[in-house]
Amino acid sequence: MQPFTKANSAYRAATAHRSLRAQEAEVFRQALGGLRAARDAGPVQRVRALADNRRLWMAVLDLVRDPQNALPDGTKAGLVSIALAVERESSRNDPSFDFLIEMNQHIAEGLATGA
Repeated sequence: MQPFTKANSAYRAATAHRSLRAQEAEVFRQALGGLRAARDAGPVQRVRALADNRRLWMAVLDLVRDPQNALPDGTKAGLVSIALAVERESSRNDPSFDFLIEMNQHIAEGLATGA
C-alpha cells in the first residue's frame, strides 16, 4: 500500500467517528496553536501563522456567503463580521496576535460545545 493511501485510510478512519463540528473545531485549534507559537517567534513563523489563519477565515467567509448555507442569518452575519475583523487585523503592520488568538479560541470553543 502506498504511503498516501495509508494516510488517506487512516484519516478517514479517524474522522469517521467525529462530528463535522468536532472536525471544524480542530481546524480552528490548529490555527490557534500556530498563532500562539508565532506570537513571540521570528518574522517567518509569524507570517506563516498569519497566512494560515487568513486562509482559514477566507474559507469561512466563502462558506458563509454561499447561498445554500443553512445557518441562521444572525449566525452568518456574526461570522462575516468576525472574518472581516480578522482580515483587517491581519493586514495591519503589527497585528494583535492576542486578538486573533481570542477570535479563534471563541470559535473553537463554540464548535466544540455543540459537537
